[in-house]
Amino acid sequence: MSKKPIIAPSILSADFGYLARDIEMVNRSEAEWVHIDVMDGVFVPNISFGFPVLKYVAELSTKPLDVHLMIVQPEKFIHEVKALGAHTMNVHYEACPHLHRVVQQIREAGMEPAVTINPATPVALLEDIIRDVYLVLVMSVNPGFGGQQFIEHSVEKVRQLRALIERTGSKALIEVDGGVNVETGARLVEAGADALVAGSAVFKAPDPTAMIRQLHEL
Repeated sequence: MSKKPIIAPSILSADFGYLARDIEMVNRSEAEWVHIDVMDGVFVPNISFGFPVLKYVAELSTKPLDVHLMIVQPEKFIHEVKALGAHTMNVHYEACPHLHRVVQQIREAGMEPAVTINPATPVALLEDIIRDVYLVLVMSVNPGFGGQQFIEHSVEKVRQLRALIERTGSKALIEVDGGVNVETGARLVEAGADALVAGSAVFKAPDPTAMIRQLHEL
């Protein structure tokens, strides 16, 4: 792909003792979005942060918010996510038995609807929703914790998803989250990814701003 990938640093990997400092770094960087993972301890085996913290992040960030809800019944929080000024509201295919309805509700609320698939969820299951979403997020680790090892099959899933998008005439973007670094990111972009979520690779780098720039150049 000739165009540069969108980079979305994941706040889950930021230093929560210095959250304002880390968000200011992202503001100054070449990153396009801020990725926010919301976990409920039910859909995934971990709890991240709630809306009071998200409100603080939203007030500090000058970048569009890419809000990823790893929770059951995400439709209950559409208005709260909208109140943050979120650009994208991302829900899991596996958490939404009435996914088309939820996608419609997100769009009606004035946000871009996105859907996430877990590592074991086949791309083919998106056939009937792919034209209705702004973005598909491919999880390249099992959701719930930062710092996991990249699942190699994710590269092939991105290729499959790119083929589905082209075959159906969908305008959906492809985002990948989990184990993204310079090496895996390069392969994902080559396979057709439009956006990369990077957590540990950015916030644990000696120079996070330089790492964002490096990922942006893939």
